[in-house]
Amino acid sequence: MLATSAARGRRSDEPRGSDGGKGQETREQGERASAEGLDTEKMAASERRQRAAELFVSASKSSGGGKEETAPESTAARPCSQAGACPSANQVMSANAMPKIANRKDDARGPKDKGALSGYRQVSTIPIGQTDLPNHQDKDSTRWTYPSPQMFYNAMKRKGWQPKEEDMDVVVAIHNTVNERVWEHILRWEELHMSECCQPRLSKFQGRPKDYSPRARILNWLGYKLPFDRHDWIVDRCGEEVRYVIDFYNATSTGPEPVAMHLDVRPALDSFGACFDRMRMFAYQNFFGLSAAAAHAASADVKEQSSSQ
Repeated sequence: MLATSAARGRRSDEPRGSDGGKGQETREQGERASAEGLDTEKMAASERRQRAAELFVSASKSSGGGKEETAPESTAARPCSQAGACPSANQVMSANAMPKIANRKDDARGPKDKGALSGYRQVSTIPIGQTDLPNHQDKDSTRWTYPSPQMFYNAMKRKGWQPKEEDMDVVVAIHNTVNERVWEHILRWEELHMSECCQPRLSKFQGRPKDYSPRARILNWLGYKLPFDRHDWIVDRCGEEVRYVIDFYNATSTGPEPVAMHLDVRPALDSFGACFDRMRMFAYQNFFGLSAAAAHAASADVKEQSSSQ
C-alpha cells in the first residue's frame, strides 16, 4: 500500500523510473506472469483430461476398454487344426484366459517413452465372486484390484495404441470411476433380492463393444446413437450366476468435467426372474417413485403384517 500511495502522489515532473514506480511495475508484472502461468496450467490440465477421455472412449470402441476377457491373440488367431482345438464360449468367458499384464516398464517400449509410470493399483469396492481369477489379480484379495497406470499403458501399447504417458493417470481414473458407477447401478438392481443375498459379488466380466444389445439396436432405430462400448458382468448372487448387460453411451458434459457418459445397466433377459425384475423396477420407479430398496422394504412390511395376522 505504501508503494502504491507513493506512486499515486508522485509529481508530474518526477522521473517515471523512480524506485517506487519500478517496484510497483515489478509486482504487477509478477502478478500477471503468475496469473498467466496458472491459466496455462489449467488449460494444459484440461487438455490432458480431454485427450485422456477421448483415448478411453476410442480404446473402448475397439478393444472393450482394456477389460475384455478373451483368449490371448496367439490362441484366438490360430486356426483350428482338429476338433476341440478352439476355445469354447465358456472358455472365452473364463477369467484366466486374459494374458498377464506386466506392472513394470516394458522392455519393448520405444525411444519416445520417458520412463516408468506409477505401479500403484487401487483396490475397488467390488467383491470377488466364485471364479478363476485372472493372472493380474491377487489370489488372496477379496476385492477386484484395478490396473496401475503402468499396466494400462503396457496393455494399450500391446494392442497397437500409442498413448502418452502423461495421460495415463487420467485414463486410469476415468476407467476406475466408470467401473465403480457400474457396480453402484448393479447394486440397485440387487436390492430387489436383499432377502435372498445381502452381498452380491462380481465373478466375471467381458467387453463386447461390437455386439450391440437388442435394446441398443431398438434405440438406434428410434434415432439414438449406438453405445461406444458394451460389457457383460456375471454377478454371483450367493451361488446363483446372474448376467448384467451394460451399454456405455457418450453424453453431453454439463460441467467442468471433460467427459460425460450414460450407463444403461440392467439384468440380461436370460430367465423369467430377470424379466420380472425389470418389470418390477420399471413399475417401482415410474408408477410409485420408489427405489428398489424402498420397494423391498415395503414388500417386507406387507409380508410381515400378513404373517402376523
